[in-house]
Amino acid sequence: MAIDSKNGCVDLGSTDMYYVSFGSGKRVLVVLPGLSDGLATVKGKAFILGSQYRKYFKEFTVYMFSRKNKMPKGYTIRQMAEDQVTAMRKLGIEKACVMGVSQGGMIAQYMAIDHPELVDRLVLAVTAPWANDTVKETVSSWIGMARRGDHTALMVDTAERVYSDAYLSKNRKLFPVVARFTKPKNYERFYRNAEAILEFDAREELPKISCPTLIIAGDEDKVVGTHAADELRSGITGSELFVFKGLGHGAYEEGRDFYDIVLRFISSRQGVDTNPASTT
Repeated sequence: MAIDSKNGCVDLGSTDMYYVSFGSGKRVLVVLPGLSDGLATVKGKAFILGSQYRKYFKEFTVYMFSRKNKMPKGYTIRQMAEDQVTAMRKLGIEKACVMGVSQGGMIAQYMAIDHPELVDRLVLAVTAPWANDTVKETVSSWIGMARRGDHTALMVDTAERVYSDAYLSKNRKLFPVVARFTKPKNYERFYRNAEAILEFDAREELPKISCPTLIIAGDEDKVVGTHAADELRSGITGSELFVFKGLGHGAYEEGRDFYDIVLRFISSRQGVDTNPASTT
């Protein structure tokens, strides 16, 4: 199936926000990426990013958004959520399923809390309800590497924390090479995103999330820790939890049926099998 894709930009007054879209279904899925968006936006990448969502195209139009291009100092996760809602409404999106990955999942939590009328179904992948000790140590370490200008260390450390041992054993030698081609002109965008994570805490407001919610985690997550998913499940009434055994923060890349699980959840009024025979 050919990818019906589009590269776009939404005007937000003093700045703008890049997005890509693919598919032509009547329903909408909004995808919010993680901290990697602080290093490179989705601009011009519709065809590449759409490949994982081919099975969605008949039922859904999928939008993936970057954060806005000019972010002020002190920009918070909640403000990111408000800007995301504004961008969606400017595109005529009044109801959508929302999937947030890592930091994107933090933004998605506030979208569901503050704008329940907008979020039909919610998928929170490899994320946390607050900046716990593991999150703070990880993100602070990455900020330090960026401030030293050591992009190779940043990329290698990210990979070591994100991927499974099996994946690392096959690809570890490639990370320093990839780092040569991914260094941004500056790290200001990365700092704004990362600093917002360090101040994030939505725990007390999780009970306000009323839409059907699926939480997806890896049981070896070294970025948000192994208890974050349970905290989300405890805080969000009626939420479901799917755990990939043997995977970590990169479960959305390594989990062979990750996108099938998400599609079943957002397509059906039934839940997913949270105790599958095989999860990797």
